[in-house]
Amino acid sequence: MRPRAWCGVLAAVALTATACGGGGGNDGEAGKEGASGGSGGKGFPVSVQDCSGAKTTFDGPPKKIVTSNAAALELLLWLGAGDRIAGTGFPPGKGAVPQQFADQAAKVPVLGKTVIPKEKLLGSGADVYIDSFSSMKNMRGAGDAPTPEEFKAAGIKHIFLKSTACAAMNKSPRTDLSGIESDIEELGRVTGTSARAAELVAEMRKKTDGVRDALKDVPEDKRPSYFLFDFDAGTKQPMAVCNRQVANAVITQGGGRNVFADCDGDFKPVGWEDVVAKNPDFIQLAVRNRGGEEANRKAFAEAEDFLKSFPATKDLKAVKEGRFLRIGSERTTIAGVRSADTVREIAHVLHPDKVK
Repeated sequence: MRPRAWCGVLAAVALTATACGGGGGNDGEAGKEGASGGSGGKGFPVSVQDCSGAKTTFDGPPKKIVTSNAAALELLLWLGAGDRIAGTGFPPGKGAVPQQFADQAAKVPVLGKTVIPKEKLLGSGADVYIDSFSSMKNMRGAGDAPTPEEFKAAGIKHIFLKSTACAAMNKSPRTDLSGIESDIEELGRVTGTSARAAELVAEMRKKTDGVRDALKDVPEDKRPSYFLFDFDAGTKQPMAVCNRQVANAVITQGGGRNVFADCDGDFKPVGWEDVVAKNPDFIQLAVRNRGGEEANRKAFAEAEDFLKSFPATKDLKAVKEGRFLRIGSERTTIAGVRSADTVREIAHVLHPDKVK
């Protein structure tokens, strides 16, 4: 993979979504849930599996959590476990997390501006490390990750957000948000915030079920084709999101047909000739958060100008007709509570007569 393309994927994986979500979370009540009851608290012990099926058991909720990136960090904030975050890698940029969590997120110690250095992670004193992407093929070589033996010696339990970390290992395409919902429910069990997790999942399903019902009479072959243009992955060689990636689920539930849904895996570098051959009906200008509305608008404009001026893309149907969606890459390629809002936003643009 070309260096710039790899960096774009790294950035997309590292950051978190920015669409508006339902519910604001209640740190006080959610935190009490895990602290109550017996030696381990209500609902414990809890066992979870990693991407290969290895089991990790928790006798009680963790007290000190380190997150690999802003996606895992934001999920903990939604669950009301934010006061237990002891550090993070890939910290959220300005405007990357919902406003109600901004102050709390800003106080989280940054252990690494990108991947957390191994020595710093192992010496963090954490009792659990939540990993959003360690198993992804595109992340290999991103850092010297601790071995299972090193995690054990440091007293750190290592768990994964499987909807992203295990994406490339999935045996079938991801076409709905069930994987994200499972991650939220699992984190709820681990942190003792299952009640809050259930609320968040119910709110997500209400939104996605509404879209599904609105589009139930639209045949699959009548749904518009859709290309996610990862502008920050580089323009010399586009990066396709394949059918195991979260974005495929978001696009599919939003009533679109990912033009690279025939690609098994999560991400794959392709050629502009491949995009031209697909000639998508809609193109998402997927740029990463620049830290403010004005900067984001400028980035979207730059992505659009590129497609309009680049010889290979200027005559594409979506480009000529101005069928662009200005939705940040994090909001589509990263799993989170607000993925359901991105589904609705895509559905509204693609099917405005059915999804208001």
